[in-house]
Order: sequence, then structure tokens, then C-alpha cells
Amino acid sequence: QALEEAQKAIQQLFGKIKDIKDKAEKSEQMVKEITRDIKQLDHAKRHLTTSITTLNHLHMLAGGVDSLEAMTRRRQYGEVANLLQGVVNVLEHFNKYMGIPQIRQLSERVKAAQNELGQQILADFEEAFPSQGTKRPGGPSNVLRDACLVANVLDPRIKQEIIKKFIKQHLSEYLVLFQENQDVAWLDKIDRRYAWIKRQLVDYEEKYGRMFPQEWCMTERIAVEFCHVTRTELAKIMRTRAKEIEVKLLLFAIQRTTNFEGLLAKRFSGCTLADGTVKKPEVPPPSTNPFLEDESGTETDEIVIEKSDTDKPKKPKVPDNPFHGIVSKCFEPHLYVYIESQDKNLGELIDRFVADFKAQGPPKPNVDEGGAVLPSCADLFVYYKKCMVQCSQLSTGEPMIALTTIFQKYLREYAWKILSGNLPKTTSSSGGLTITSLLKEKEGSEVAKFTLEELCLICSILSTAEYCLATTQQLEEKLKEKVDASLVERINLTGEMDTFSIVISNSIQLLVQDLDVACDPALTAMSKMQWQNVEHVGDQSPYVTSVILHIKQNVPIIRDNLASTRKYFTQFCIKFANSFIPKFINHLFKCKPISMVGAEQLLLDTHSLKMVLLDLPSIGSQVVRKAPASYTKIVVKGMTRAEMILKVVMAPHEPPVVFVDNYIKLLADCSTDTFQKILDMKGLKRSEQSSMLDLFRQRLPAPPSGAENAGSLSLSAPTPEQESSRIRKLEKLIKKRL
Repeated sequence: QALEEAQKAIQQLFGKIKDIKDKAEKSEQMVKEITRDIKQLDHAKRHLTTSITTLNHLHMLAGGVDSLEAMTRRRQYGEVANLLQGVVNVLEHFNKYMGIPQIRQLSERVKAAQNELGQQILADFEEAFPSQGTKRPGGPSNVLRDACLVANVLDPRIKQEIIKKFIKQHLSEYLVLFQENQDVAWLDKIDRRYAWIKRQLVDYEEKYGRMFPQEWCMTERIAVEFCHVTRTELAKIMRTRAKEIEVKLLLFAIQRTTNFEGLLAKRFSGCTLADGTVKKPEVPPPSTNPFLEDESGTETDEIVIEKSDTDKPKKPKVPDNPFHGIVSKCFEPHLYVYIESQDKNLGELIDRFVADFKAQGPPKPNVDEGGAVLPSCADLFVYYKKCMVQCSQLSTGEPMIALTTIFQKYLREYAWKILSGNLPKTTSSSGGLTITSLLKEKEGSEVAKFTLEELCLICSILSTAEYCLATTQQLEEKLKEKVDASLVERINLTGEMDTFSIVISNSIQLLVQDLDVACDPALTAMSKMQWQNVEHVGDQSPYVTSVILHIKQNVPIIRDNLASTRKYFTQFCIKFANSFIPKFINHLFKCKPISMVGAEQLLLDTHSLKMVLLDLPSIGSQVVRKAPASYTKIVVKGMTRAEMILKVVMAPHEPPVVFVDNYIKLLADCSTDTFQKILDMKGLKRSEQSSMLDLFRQRLPAPPSGAENAGSLSLSAPTPEQESSRIRKLEKLIKKRL
């Protein structure tokens, strides 16, 4: 029953919807009938309005064409300029009616009038400014000024023709005055070219400034055309007289030309140049590095070191000047003269540095300020900067790559002649030290060491090499910024940076070697002492005092002189520790035989040395600074091994099993050679040693054929093979019990 009621309700709903739809269709039909008449009236009104407007335009067009033709004949250019624009605008409304003969005829009359106007205006300009003859008639007329306004409306080619003819006529005198065979045409009188155009531009502004419309930028166009002509003429004359070009003359001409280009940039916007894009300058961060200073204005008549670049307002930076290179581009093929000159100048500069160093000697040691950087390196890089900026203003192409090659050559020369060449020689200062001569040293005897001045010189050369390394990196970055993007990959100063790194490494090695060799006699004395005869433990032995004395003599000087390069002082400490500690342990093995008391004395000495070495970076300093963790780790590891060796020596060798296990536990060294040395130190007989060695091989946890490193690792952590063998033994044991 409920389902039937629902079906009835749905049927009723469908019926109501159908009724509503029928009524809506009837209403729509009724509205259409009511508005039909209104629509017709609306269309009629629109068509009528369009017809009236078109007729008005037609009347204006017909009248305008007649007036245009009459005014053209009477040369009434002032009225023509306004009328022509109006006629052209009205004619655009008739583009869709060109099929009508009368309209097409009017359009052709307008075009004919435009052509006639164009030819007439060109003829008027030719008459006023004849291309033949050098003298121009009197000032401009109002007729020509109005003619320019008409030319704005005509075909752009008319305007271009007027501009071209006027500029050509204006510069005709220049081509005659500065012909290739004239004396004033050569580079030494290049100023006269720029003085001539300045006068011409002033003359133009006074006489013809108001004749041409402002938006034509005629003054700039004359200047730009002058630049193009000058570039062509200069290129031609330089090709002919290439052998006469000297570097001073070339730089003089380039400097005067870039000054002129800078003047153009201040006076004009560069809107008439096709590629007048202006980039924003990049502001580099302030720094003491010469390659990070402000480079604005670095022009000088001769190559000199400038003290301030920012105080003098000079030529704008290259990226800001749309006229940059418009004339000076012609000098680029001849820049090899400049590059050769820089090669020669830098060679002389390096020779002067060498001579100055020989004459003045090494820099005086100044403990307060740390190791002095040689002043010559700052001079070199300031000169480099000057050359780089100057060359980048001349060209950012191949000449910059050639200059980079020159830079590389003299960076290497500086590194070898000034830095490496002046490092003290170890053979001369130490009298040709050899292992045999060291072994012959008697207790208390001294070996030749570097003097205070020599130590300071090494530190000074190290600091200079570090400065050169950092500055060379900046130089490479700057060169890459300056050079064309396509040539960036060809600039690479890594080899030169490596050269300075080698100088730094050699300097540190010299300092380490000096201190290391100074300590050798003390260690030799230690190994020659009769340790089995020591009866009681006292204060530290004389050899320890000798080592400490040498450390206290050298390290404070080195630290103070390397105050500005802390990381290299840390490297020195680490290298010394890595050299001295193994040498100390080797000498320790030579102390044989050793009694119990002797071993205790040696242990006390070793501990004293360990404390001194831990304190090495800040020894003799009023400011106590914590030693670097990397250094401390090396000292602790090495000297702890020395202490462990002595502790093993002090341990009784009976029972042998306990002694061997104790050795393995303390030293974690599976080498039979080391164990043999320990037995020698204890003074055991050969028969006892052989049984001990057999026992040692049996007690080794790792197989004897394994590498030494693997053996030492096995003491600290069992390998997977050892674990599996232990598990197998356990399984067998459990089975037996079951």
C-alpha cells in the first residue's frame, strides 16, 4: 500500500513539472513577441548612427586630402604635420570599405601625397645641406623644423634618410681633417679628434638644436656615428703602422678614449644604440685583499700603485657604460703590446724583489705582531690588480687569458725565487747532518740549529705563502668575473695555489726537522746510559732536561711568529709529535739491559716528556690555551705506548705465561719483533728468549700468518671466525655431558 502511494505521488509530481515547463515556454514566446519591435528599432538606430559617422569621416577625408595636396604645394609643413596625422587616422576607419572605388581612389591620393611630401622634404634638406661642398648655408629655417614634424608621420625611412644625410654632411669635415696621411691622425694626437667632436656638438646644439625634434636624439646620433667612424679609421691606421705602436702610446690612446667614452655615458643615455643594455653593478664586500677592493676608477697615465680608488670621481664602471668599447674596441688586436710590456715589467719587479731581499735581508723578528708577511707579496698583488682592472677595461676576451698566463708565470717565479729560494738550507746550517754523525755525538754535545733570525724568516715565508695562497684564490675568482663567460673554463690557478701549499709544507717541515734534530743528541745519550746500574730513582734525567730546553727555546718563537696563522702552528705541533714520539720509542728499545730501578727512572722520564709534549702548544706562554684535541690524541696515544713498554719491562718474567699475557694485554702488539725487543731490554739470555717466543706465538689469539693490524684488532674484539670456533667447542662440550 505504501509503495502504491509513493508511485502516485511521483506521478503527480511529474505532472506538475510538465505544467510548469509548458507555462514557461508560453511566457518566453509572449516576451519575444513583445520585444520584436523594440529590437528592430534598436538595429535601425545603430545602422543610422554608423552611416552618419561614416559619412562625416568621408567628408573629412575628402576635404583633408584636398587640403593636404594644396598645403604640400605651398610647403605649409606646420599645418601639414597635424592634418596628415588626422587624415591617416580617418583613413584607418575605411580599411573595410576598400572595395568601393571612390574610397580606394581617396586612399591612393593620400599615399601619393605622402610620397610627394617625403621626396619634397628630402629635396629641401638637400638644398639646405648640400652633400657636395664643405661649407653649410646659414642657420636652420622654421620650414625645415616643421618638415621634421611631418617626417615623424611619414614612412620611418624618410626620417632615417634625413638623419643619415645630415650626420654624414656634419662629419664630412672630420674625414678630411683626420685623413690617414695627416699628422693629426696618429695616436699621439688622439685628443684632437675628441676635442673636434666636442666643438661640433656644441656648435650643433647652438645652431640646429631646435630644428630636430627632441625624441630624435640627434646630438647622441652624431656622437655615436663619430665613434663608429673613428673606430674604423683608427683600426685602419693602426694596421698600417703596427710597428710604430709602443705600450705607452697605446695606453695613452686607450686612456683618452675610455675617458671620452665615460664622458659620453655621462652626457647621453645610449638610447640610439642597438645593444644599449645597462647592467647593475655588483658591490663586492669590503676586505684588505686587493682583489676585493672597490675598483671604481683605476685609470692612470702610467702604471702606478694607487693608494685610494674611491676618493677620486673617475670614469664609471664598465658595466654601467653603454658606450664602453664603442671606440676602444679597435685597440684589442694590438693589446699583445700591452701584454708583452706587463711580462717585462713583472720580470723586472720580481728581480727588484730579489735584489731588495738581498740588500735589506730578512724582516726583523717582531714578537708582538707575529710573523711579518713579506711586503713584496702585497706589492705584487696590488700590481696584479692594477693590470687586471686595466686589461678588463680594454678587453674581456683573449687578452685576459694571455694576462692570466703571465700572472701564473710570475706567481710561480715569486714562490720559487722569493719564498723557497730564501728558506734556510738545512745542510749548511747543520753542517751536513747524517745518521752516522748523530750516532757519534757525545752526551751533552750540541748540533748546529737555526738562529732566531732564521726561525723568524721561515715563519715569515710561511705566513707570506699563506697570504699568497688565499689571495691567488681571490685573484682566480676575480679573473673569472671579469673574463667573457665562454672563456671562464680556461682560467685555472690551481697549480699556483699548489706551489704555495708546497712552500708552506716545506717551511713547516724545516721547523719540525730543526727541533727534531736538536733533540737527537739527548735521545742518543739516553740510549747509551747504563740503565742496569741505576741504583735509585731521582729527578728527571739530564737528557729530558735537554729536550725540554730545546722545546722551550724553539716553540715560543715559532708560536709568536705564526700567531696570525694558528692552523699552521697546530700542523707544526702535530708533525713534531708524529716525528719525535716514534723516534723516542726507538731509542727506548736501545736502552738494554734495564734493571727494575732503571725502568722506574725511565718511566718517570717518559711521564715528564709526556706532560711537556701535552703542554707544547702553549709552553712559555702567559696565556694558557687548551691544546687542540687532534694534537693531544697523538701525544697521549704515542707516549702511553712508551709507558706500557716500560711497564712490561718492569714486570717479572716468571711465570712466563703471566708475563706473555700481561704483554699482550698492555701493548696489544702481535709483532714478534717488538716482543723480542722487550726481552732484550729485560736482558734475558737467548735460550730463555726462544722459549718465551714459542710461548708468545702459542698465546696469540689471532693466527700468526695474519697481518699485524688484524692481530692487534683481534685483541680488542674477537673476529667472526673466532666466535664460531668458540660456539663449536661449546656444542661439543654439551654433547659430551649429555
